[in-house]
Amino acid sequence: MFGCFAVFVVGLSVVGFAEEDRQLAEHGQPTIGYVDYLHSASFVEAIFENWESEFLQMAAFVALTALLRQRGAPDSKRMAGRSAVDADPRRARVRRNTPWPVKAGGIWLRLYEHSLTIALMLLFVISFVLHAIGGASSFSEELAAHGEPPISTLAYLASARFWFESFQNWQSEFLSVGALIVLGIYLRERGSTESKPVADPDSETGGG
Repeated sequence: MFGCFAVFVVGLSVVGFAEEDRQLAEHGQPTIGYVDYLHSASFVEAIFENWESEFLQMAAFVALTALLRQRGAPDSKRMAGRSAVDADPRRARVRRNTPWPVKAGGIWLRLYEHSLTIALMLLFVISFVLHAIGGASSFSEELAAHGEPPISTLAYLASARFWFESFQNWQSEFLSVGALIVLGIYLRERGSTESKPVADPDSETGGG
């Protein structure tokens, strides 16, 4: 996954740089170098606009699978009874390699037992803020090219453009996760942890 990420982010930077220079030349402005493009508002916006939706989707998926169940879905806990992931760590036997927050207890354990969702939500908030900052700078550059005053980050946050950029990504992320959950009920991929065993009936919940 991280290898694919590296390939695609480099590809994004290369084609984004070419497109940025094309647009600058089209408006009679001096072009920029590749390194300068990597620090530009356009690149920052392009990156974090997408990361924002990814982290929101994953945070929601992790949190909702802890609370809700879907009959037949491989990513759902079974419809009845408790799963291993529901076990109270306060009652677990402490071993030498038990994570230190479990041993410490108190607020550290409270945070640790929800740390995956917290981390994903923090990454979403960071990406959301950087999307707003980069988007405001990029939009201000467009406004300046047309002789108009720049826009502040707060004003950009309240603009239709910002929410159009966000919603066009958010809707696709939640559609894809919803499709994965529903298709996983009826379809299989042998060997995948996201699939039930091939011979399991459609009504079987969980990965087996």
